[in-house]
Amino acid sequence: MTRLMLGRTLERICKGVLLLCLLHFLIMMILYFDVYSQRFDLFSRFNNGRNGSRNNGSGTGSGHHYYYYNLSRPNATSATYLAAAEQLVPSLQPENNQTPSPKPLPPCPENPPGLVGRLLIEFSSQMTMERLQKENPNVTEGGRYKPPDCRPRWKVAIIIPFRHRENHLKYWLHYLHPILRRQKIDYGIYIINQVGRQDTLEERKSTDVNCFRTLLFVLPYAGYFGGVSGLSKKQFLKINGFPNEYWGWGGEDDDIYNRHQCVKFLPQNLFPFNKIQNTKNTMKKDGISSLTYKLVQVKKYPMYTNISVEIGKPPPRPIKG
Repeated sequence: MTRLMLGRTLERICKGVLLLCLLHFLIMMILYFDVYSQRFDLFSRFNNGRNGSRNNGSGTGSGHHYYYYNLSRPNATSATYLAAAEQLVPSLQPENNQTPSPKPLPPCPENPPGLVGRLLIEFSSQMTMERLQKENPNVTEGGRYKPPDCRPRWKVAIIIPFRHRENHLKYWLHYLHPILRRQKIDYGIYIINQVGRQDTLEERKSTDVNCFRTLLFVLPYAGYFGGVSGLSKKQFLKINGFPNEYWGWGGEDDDIYNRHQCVKFLPQNLFPFNKIQNTKNTMKKDGISSLTYKLVQVKKYPMYTNISVEIGKPPPRPIKG
């Protein structure tokens, strides 16, 4: 009797253990298929997202790129996935009408490190405009340049009075453009071309020589103002600009010097320097206020802007008695 009861008890225990094992197996299978289905759904969405982004990118290039994030808590049995990054964090995607603002450029240095200094100037090699364009690819139409890596401190207009010096102009542009670029300035080159064929160099008519040669050069007088000079816009307007009464060669630079210094001096034996002694009296009415010209043409070339003007004829010279 005791053995029979013990056998039934063991049988019941075994059946209970078997039922527990079967229940555990069923629970494990349910969890396994649940996780597998979630993973399969993740991969299918990921592939669809990649294909969608590729299709959008191959068209206009403006398609959305989708990302997938697992937002489930560590202890949860199911995971939540979002199919678009903009649904998760809207700030990740910029608005349609907004573009990122460019970073402001730093100011250009006052003394750029690329300055060369004194140059060797030579005219032995042939110079062409095609060569100038290859040497200065960053110069835009009209002879304009602006440094791309910094904000220029100065904006400069290089104004050149010009007449019948095409070969000289090529060499001048060849040397000047690199110098100005190294200075990190915003500049433009303007050639003021005097049209017309009248000859104003009276020296050619009165002098019968074969060659002009200077073996020893000295300045003709103190305070010589020839060469290269620079005036600010305020200074230029204050002196009423350049004089217009000097036809031919020489005198206008010294007149400008007198306007700037407000002094009188008269170099001797040099025509037309007899006008210089009256600079203080004439500067208010001879200059920008009396300038008359006819604009013939404005044309932009790759290395400069050409401005052709007609300024008329020189007044007749007084007859010497």
